[in-house]
Amino acid sequence: MFENRTEQQAREEILDMVRQYAERFHSQPRKFREGQRIPYASRVYDSAEMVNLVDSALEFWLTSGRYTEKFEKKMAQYLGIRYCSLVNSGSSANLLAFMALTSPLLGERQIRRGDEVITVAAGFPTTVTPMIQYGAVPVFVDVTIPQYNIDVAQLEAALSGRTKAVMIAHTLGNPFDLKAVKEFCDRHALWLVEDNCDALGSEYTIDGEKRLTGTVGDIGTSSFYPPHHMTMGEGGAVYTDNALLHKIVRSFRDWGRDCECPSGCDNLCGHRFDKQYGELPLGYDHKYVYSHFGYNLKATDLQAAIGCAQLEKFPDFVERRRHNFDRLKGQLLSAKGISDKLILPEACENSAPSWFGFLLTCRAGIDRGHVVRYVEERGVQTRMLFAGNLTKHPCFDEMRASGTGYRVVGDLENTDRIMADSFWVGVYPGMTDEMLDYMARTIVMAVQGE
Repeated sequence: MFENRTEQQAREEILDMVRQYAERFHSQPRKFREGQRIPYASRVYDSAEMVNLVDSALEFWLTSGRYTEKFEKKMAQYLGIRYCSLVNSGSSANLLAFMALTSPLLGERQIRRGDEVITVAAGFPTTVTPMIQYGAVPVFVDVTIPQYNIDVAQLEAALSGRTKAVMIAHTLGNPFDLKAVKEFCDRHALWLVEDNCDALGSEYTIDGEKRLTGTVGDIGTSSFYPPHHMTMGEGGAVYTDNALLHKIVRSFRDWGRDCECPSGCDNLCGHRFDKQYGELPLGYDHKYVYSHFGYNLKATDLQAAIGCAQLEKFPDFVERRRHNFDRLKGQLLSAKGISDKLILPEACENSAPSWFGFLLTCRAGIDRGHVVRYVEERGVQTRMLFAGNLTKHPCFDEMRASGTGYRVVGDLENTDRIMADSFWVGVYPGMTDEMLDYMARTIVMAVQGE
């Protein structure tokens, strides 16, 4: 088939066939019909992602390569920061963000075992998991309703002589009060890690400057799992403006090594065989010198290839998420008496969220179980706010029994209410207005009766 073609000609012919295949068999779904399943999230893509994926596969480099480099550069440009590191998942991104703060290179600001990190229990577990696995102590603070983010009025009460950081997520795309949290961290010389996995594209105005979430704190993280704001299938990112933190993140991501050469490159520093490290022999190969107890958390170039195509679409994704949220909220507000039945979500002051979902809390007398079953039976997929109250889960059984390993500020009243009464539906960019209107009607019928 390719006897009379160069490799480049053959590649172009293959990619053109892939493009035609994608346009024929992976086109957008047909017109929505009532009762049709509406997932809370789904991939939105076209032939560009599939062409990039096959282009990368034809190279068969497989590990991080040219697409990874391109993605990291473009992602950093989008965020308006200097450094971005691609990793294999959002959970790995959170692991790296936390572990970077345990590096001895940080001196007195290094997080050590037994030090405390302020966070919330109403969220996803992998924001907290790295702290517990390392031996740090998460300090759980309650959240507010209807913003569903950390109650900043409790920050000072959570502070102790061992507090070293605040690590919290922007809930379902709604930024937490970055101004108050950042001022608290600055006042007490604490690290701030923004788990931005559910909020990529959200904006927050601080001191008159509009900033993207994930870029205000010391480190931000993202997830590119299929339901998220953009996808690589699996994947994540860690980003920062701090050169030292970036160096540490790369070390932990790449086996803990001291060398900064990317895969396939040797001796970019020109000193591969002439330096002294630890108690190693003089001139020991720098590619095998380890400054941290690290991991291999790199993504593949195939994932990065998909991400590069997704980044081109991403601004439109954000705008569609905002449109979908506003339409769904408008439809619900137009229903008589709905505010007496459900608490509708509200954006944080000074923010423009890139909404991940639409979170609802049932008021007294409304049974969440009934509402969720009703809408699910009619094709609308729902989700809880992840763990609800993480400290109630089996993974906390041993710590809860011993009373050690974590600390709680107050009684987590709103966190427990969310666990009992809240659920959410999607607003992903593939949703049409017809789907949103149907969801609104279904939710209204669930709480008011048909």
